[in-house]
Amino acid sequence: MTKPISLLAALALTLAGGAALAHDYTVGPLKIGHPWTRATPAGAKVAGGYLSVRNTGADADRLVGATSEIAGRVEVHEMAVKDGVMTMRPLNDGLPVKAGETVELKPGGLHIMFLDLKRQLKEGEKVKGQLRFEKAGTVDVDFAVQSVGAREGGHAGHGGGDAGHKH
Repeated sequence: MTKPISLLAALALTLAGGAALAHDYTVGPLKIGHPWTRATPAGAKVAGGYLSVRNTGADADRLVGATSEIAGRVEVHEMAVKDGVMTMRPLNDGLPVKAGETVELKPGGLHIMFLDLKRQLKEGEKVKGQLRFEKAGTVDVDFAVQSVGAREGGHAGHGGGDAGHKH
């Protein structure tokens, strides 16, 4: 009889943890899912920001900029590997978000780059930011600070992996 109770307890903890970690935002037809970043070592001058953007509207939009209380400047970046060489570059024209699609900003790919950090980021805190879209406008978001080595922003509470953001 202890096995069903243990499974129930584990499920309850998982669901409770997911509710605590989940933070989503809406601006017009855009749904912003779980903005997060990693803790940084003392003296670090850059950090990456990650999230998903789902466009539920009939028209494409574009993430054209961002700001944050923790950075002197913020850019939208693309990371890619070509011929075995990793490159990272700002998307000066912004990041397109097609109608009916979801764009994932995650480690090793598209991301927000926090430059000229004003302070160390500590695991467990939230840092304020603002995303600016070409058509939908601006939205205030909180980036949850995960561990230094986090690969995903606490998605385990959503069922593991990116399961919480497949739409």
